[in-house]
Amino acid sequence: MNKFYFFVALMLSFSCNNTKQISITKVEGSAPYLNSSLSLEDIKIDENDYTFSFDVSDYTLGMQSIKDFDYTLANSKKGQHIHFIVNNGPYSAHYSESFTKKLDEKNNIILAFLSRSFHESVKNSNAYVLTQTGNKKIDLTDEFLFYSRPKGTYKGVDTEKLLLDFYLVNTNLSSSGNKVKATIQDTEFIIEEWAPYYIEGLPKGEIKIKLELIDASGNLIDSPFNPSNRTVILE
Repeated sequence: MNKFYFFVALMLSFSCNNTKQISITKVEGSAPYLNSSLSLEDIKIDENDYTFSFDVSDYTLGMQSIKDFDYTLANSKKGQHIHFIVNNGPYSAHYSESFTKKLDEKNNIILAFLSRSFHESVKNSNAYVLTQTGNKKIDLTDEFLFYSRPKGTYKGVDTEKLLLDFYLVNTNLSSSGNKVKATIQDTEFIIEEWAPYYIEGLPKGEIKIKLELIDASGNLIDSPFNPSNRTVILE
């Protein structure tokens, strides 16, 4: 074989053999926090400034979360917190029970839930608050899928495993019922269990993620904020 063509074939083989395959794996080993709860005590409004006061029970904001796995997920040095989501936009993290947010819109759907220090949501039925502001009311008994993680820019060891986490309200997942279809770059995954997952095999650069709440037949469920689309950066 001509040396040039041999070299090209060798490089193509090397490239194919080193192409990473995107995968997701269930995160196991997080403390369950089965009795932890979050409730909304009050909302005070001053023009566009909204002060939210929550009550947190059996959960310590600001501490590092207990876990029983030996790999690394991006972690907040400030500890456990509340993920606060407005109209399914990117969450803000809050480390106290009371805080003020500037909301540009009068009509908002707001989800708040307890989050571990490594940003995994607490998924018991008392660990979240779903509410709304304004006069334009949405039926809060609808089925909801809210996007949580991954988010933002990842560097170094944090790029190796990205937490994939979302929040469900008024629905659950099963092999015979609703599911979540996660499209990561061009790779599709059908998720049948509401659980945290980590993503591996991602290239550096822009990563596009799409989450869809689908029914047992694979049809997109007609509910607010469905589907969700995000772009994160791996450096």
